[in-house]
Amino acid sequence: MKKIYSLLIAGATAVYMLPSCSHDHSSHDHGNEGEHTETHNEHDGHAHQTTEESADGADEIILKPETAARFGVATDTVSLKPAWRTIKVTGQIISSPSDASVVTAPTSGIVSFIPGITTGYQVKSGAPIARISSKGMTGGDPNESAWASMEAAKRELDRIAPLHQEGIVSTREYNAAQAAYDAARAAYSGQAASGTASATTSGAITSLLVSQGQYVDAGAPIATVSSNTRLTLQADLPEKYLNFLPLIDDANIRLSYSDTTIPLSSLNGKRITTSAAASSTLPGYIPVVFTFDNNGTAISGAMTEVYLKASIPGESVVLPLEAISEQQGRYFVYVKVDDHGYVKTPVEIAGRDGQDVIISSGLTPGDQVVTRGASIVRMAETSGVVPEGHHHH
Repeated sequence: MKKIYSLLIAGATAVYMLPSCSHDHSSHDHGNEGEHTETHNEHDGHAHQTTEESADGADEIILKPETAARFGVATDTVSLKPAWRTIKVTGQIISSPSDASVVTAPTSGIVSFIPGITTGYQVKSGAPIARISSKGMTGGDPNESAWASMEAAKRELDRIAPLHQEGIVSTREYNAAQAAYDAARAAYSGQAASGTASATTSGAITSLLVSQGQYVDAGAPIATVSSNTRLTLQADLPEKYLNFLPLIDDANIRLSYSDTTIPLSSLNGKRITTSAAASSTLPGYIPVVFTFDNNGTAISGAMTEVYLKASIPGESVVLPLEAISEQQGRYFVYVKVDDHGYVKTPVEIAGRDGQDVIISSGLTPGDQVVTRGASIVRMAETSGVVPEGHHHH
């Protein structure tokens, strides 16, 4: 006698248990059993899916193709793919040094930021960030003195030049006047004279290093600007995995504010050579560093889960994580056996990278496995048992 489970799908959004019939077995008209079955399956205008026992004894879940399509159930053929190994660690996203620049003070004085300048503000290359002024300070503006010296040296050079051409002034005196002017001009800075500290690259201001009204010396850092076209991931690998370090060639990340796992390889990610001797902020850990393109999903400073990946020899059965159904600590997939039938199959998992899993046993190449909509098939499996007396022969 076959077991039958039923899935009642009402509309396109909910799955309900099929209510059992209230009449007993003796009330059936066995001479018209086929007609009774058809009427039962169209009861209340709902579509009923069943689970029957397959030839090998496994419960076969019956799901009509149109119902599977309506709820997004999709399958894929199992094939062997390059094998990999992963280690799950934690990491942090930081700005790449190549994309960051420092705005410095062109002269000594008091800092006055341009109105609107704050952390996160977008600026273009050459845009003013702050003005530095030494007016009213003891000693005055050193750049003003440099300008006065340059002007005096220029006047002396202009006086000597025609005399040198007439032979009245020696070449030695002329060269000395020229050298004095060059030195004075080098000491004077037009930018310093303007007192304007400007951005050298376009991007976002990531930090302000001084406060409004603070005194700074010439060359002191005022702010940092990052273009954020490239970001850096620093992952902390426990020292016990030292032998795994040279094998790491990729990483998948899951940001703390997202449920999506992103392969760095999809963002032109590249690992920066890391030595086991490199220092980490965490004792007992080795920093593993990647750079990758910023597509707008990652922000500097964000913490992230990291699956450090290493390619290993051989091939394995690899499935998307969505294909796995975990039930009471065990893992299963649903194998499609025909147009209407699916069988729940136990599998063993050998590794995962946040997106995919490696299956070590339970499947063979060529199997048709549900890779999307496994939860719908599971609902069909667990929707309830039809009471004794309701059987399809």
